[in-house]
Amino acid sequence: MTTKPTPRRVAVIQARMSSTRLPGKVLKPLLGLPAIVFMVQRVRQSKRLDEVVVATSHDRSDDELARCLDEAGIRCHRGSLDDVLDRYYQAALASGADHVVRLTGDCPLMDADLVDEALERLAAGGVAYVSNVDPPTYPDGLDVEAFTFEALQRAWREATLPVEREHVTPYLRTRKDLFPAECWRGLSDLSALRWTVDHPDDLDHVRSLIERLAPSSPTSFDRFDLYRVCERGHSLAAQPQHRRNEGMDKHLLQQPQGERDGRAED
Repeated sequence: MTTKPTPRRVAVIQARMSSTRLPGKVLKPLLGLPAIVFMVQRVRQSKRLDEVVVATSHDRSDDELARCLDEAGIRCHRGSLDDVLDRYYQAALASGADHVVRLTGDCPLMDADLVDEALERLAAGGVAYVSNVDPPTYPDGLDVEAFTFEALQRAWREATLPVEREHVTPYLRTRKDLFPAECWRGLSDLSALRWTVDHPDDLDHVRSLIERLAPSSPTSFDRFDLYRVCERGHSLAAQPQHRRNEGMDKHLLQQPQGERDGRAED
């Protein structure tokens, strides 16, 4: 009896310097480290990942980011600036990934335990796509998606809408007839908490959380430590008030109505 080989599991973190709402956010300092390095150190705590790769663009605006990653010993894959789905596919292909975790560079407080949860559910079989975002119950900033390389490759070949190319997973998420999916939820709905960094006040908020926690390093705390900080008076009213998935929602509104509605009905 032959043993099925363990899939190669790679986290691909998309990041760029030319973010419109907070340019250069992935290099903003957290605990004296560039935010992207801070995040990678946290993600590397995963017990199931084989590699963490940051996927950025060939655009000159991302040269500084690439240098930072090289100096920190973090693998960097450079690809298309606007076709992020192609950038993901090429990064996963170059890494020899069988299972891919999608993370975004504006989530420095990512918890490696959630990465492991996604990979465990994907490895159990029967699904091609796993997430904790449909519907979201974790704080904004702890979103995790995982999918098979075969599913990513098919989306890369077939997805045509601009929103599908820029935001990577809409084709996977809407075509449940092609990609059996599973979404897991947290014990409580904490989706109103905002731990992502997309605006200047988001950065101030995340820094405030870290300051209240006073960790010794990016890897010396987990999401439960942050929950306790919130329980001790970091109220919802004090949080930045921005919509979740603001960029994708804006992109969807810019598309013709037929394109917005038609994909899910194919």
